[in-house]
Amino acid sequence: MYTGFYNLRENPFNVTSDPNFLFMSKRHREALAFLTYGIEQRKGFLEITGEIGTGKTTLCKALMNRLDKKVKTAFIINPDLSELQLLGSIAEDFGLELPKKVNKLLMFHLLNKFLIHQLSLRNNVALIIDEAQNLKPLLLEQIRLLSNLETEKEKLIQIVLVGQPELRDKLNSPGLAQLRQRISIRYHMVPLDENEIGDYIEHRLRVAGSDGRIKFSEEAINEIYKFCEGVPRLINMVCDRALLFGFVLETNHMTLDIAKKAMDEIKGQVVYEYNK
Repeated sequence: MYTGFYNLRENPFNVTSDPNFLFMSKRHREALAFLTYGIEQRKGFLEITGEIGTGKTTLCKALMNRLDKKVKTAFIINPDLSELQLLGSIAEDFGLELPKKVNKLLMFHLLNKFLIHQLSLRNNVALIIDEAQNLKPLLLEQIRLLSNLETEKEKLIQIVLVGQPELRDKLNSPGLAQLRQRISIRYHMVPLDENEIGDYIEHRLRVAGSDGRIKFSEEAINEIYKFCEGVPRLINMVCDRALLFGFVLETNHMTLDIAKKAMDEIKGQVVYEYNK
């Protein structure tokens, strides 16, 4: 709606997980380094946790874009499936053609055949499961069994479990001890620091095509941090509303007053008056 007014190519503060907009904060750089190392070194199981809106999904998409071409990936976004559906989704995401009638035994056979073939090509294979806190214990056990597909020297598949903090609690349950013991790398993502907020906003504006004329005042940035506590998704929501108010007011300068109006609208305190 406002992109034309600001001369932007696209909305800079969409809440979709677009890896092109990933802001490499200190935490994101660390998480990406841990994930890349774990996959390249065939560490088996990896775990990434973080609160809602901290950029876990965006990070995973950026990871897949940056991995070596010899790493074949599958990305499962919605793991709330039956055992057979989950295995089928994994196989299909790896590009396997499945017969009309399959069972778990056949599915494991097909996946094992695929992994052995990839190893013969000196390829690596990575499975990333987002929202993994929603996985039922039975499905987590199936995933553990999938990790048993290995040679005497190498893991045939690297499995990244990505989820909210509840994932850690679930993995700490006594019934999942075998899986928990196989997790070689863990990383917990936290919100942005206060001194990163301004750079984050500027980064997203620049990626969207801003020529630098859109400015958020220091007071506005400080207020956004207090309201959002560094959570990228919330920052996007506030900044999107702020740009909308700026469009209505025909200004490129996002003041403290505009930022407060944006926050009031998000809190449900709808603002009807726009004072130029």
